[in-house]
Amino acid sequence: RAVEALVRETIESKAAFLLISGDVFDGDWRDVTTGLFFVRAMSELHRAGIPAFIVKGNHDAENVMSRDLPYPETVRVFPSDRAASMTIDPHRVILHGRSFPKRLTENFVATYPVRREGWLNIGLLHTSLDGRRGHEGYAPCTIEDLKRFGYDYWALGHVHAAEIVSRDPWIVYPGNLQGRNIRETGAKGAMRVVVDDGRIEEVTPISLDSARWAH
Repeated sequence: RAVEALVRETIESKAAFLLISGDVFDGDWRDVTTGLFFVRAMSELHRAGIPAFIVKGNHDAENVMSRDLPYPETVRVFPSDRAASMTIDPHRVILHGRSFPKRLTENFVATYPVRREGWLNIGLLHTSLDGRRGHEGYAPCTIEDLKRFGYDYWALGHVHAAEIVSRDPWIVYPGNLQGRNIRETGAKGAMRVVVDDGRIEEVTPISLDSARWAH
C-alpha cells in the first residue's frame, strides 16, 4: 500500500521524475510475484509518462538478486561496475549514480563524475554516510566528500529515518516508505523536491505509510 501511495502521489502531483536510492527489495525473493508487483507499480508511472531512476543498495545488490525484472523502458537502473550519468533533457537535469555490486562497498563515491555546468546535478547514492549511524562499510563518505562534487542535490538511501543532512547543497535521506518494525516510529514516506528555473526551491517530506508505529 505504501508503494501504491507513492505511485499515486507521483502521478497526481505531475512529478517530472521519481528517484529511488536503493533497497527496493530486502533481499532475493523466493516468490517472483514480489518483483512483478514492483514492475506493475513502475509500469503505472510509465503509462503516465513519468520516468523512474534507481540505484541498487546493499540489500538488493547485483550479487544478491538472482533475477532481472522486465521494467518498462522509462525505468532506468544505474550500472554497478562504474558510476554513470543519465540526462533528462527537457528539464536540463543530469543524474549521477551507481548501483551496489555487492553488500559491502568501499571507495565508492570517488568514482562519481564531475558536475556538468548549466544543468541541475543530482547524485543518487546508497550510503551510511559518515558511519555515525553504526553502518560502516556501505559506501562510507563524509558530508565534505559530497560537497566537493558541487552537485545541487544528493538523494541518499540506506538510513530508514528521514533527515535533511545539509541544505547547501541539499543532502537528503527521505527514509523508507513504511516503518518495518516497532523501532521505526513516526510518519514514513518520500521527499518532494520543487525546482524553479534550475534551482531547488523546496524540499518537503510526504507521508505515504499505510501503518504507523507510535511508540
